Amino acid sequence: MRIAVDYDLCEGHGQCLMAAPDVFDIPDGAGQVVLVEPEPPEADRERVIRAAAMCPAQAIRILN
Repeated sequence: MRIAVDYDLCEGHGQCLMAAPDVFDIPDGAGQVVLVEPEPPEADRERVIRAAAMCPAQAIRILN
């Protein structure tokens, strides 16, 4: 599984952190999310799908 964040859409709400804090992060002072793990294991798929669904800007895409 691979994840992409559309940084033109990301507003840094941080909702994805609630679902998958080991995959996403917003470092102090950053205005947007950072992918800590752009290719998480398949076992994390459900949490990543939830994180993408929670994004108010719909900036997270699951590519495979």
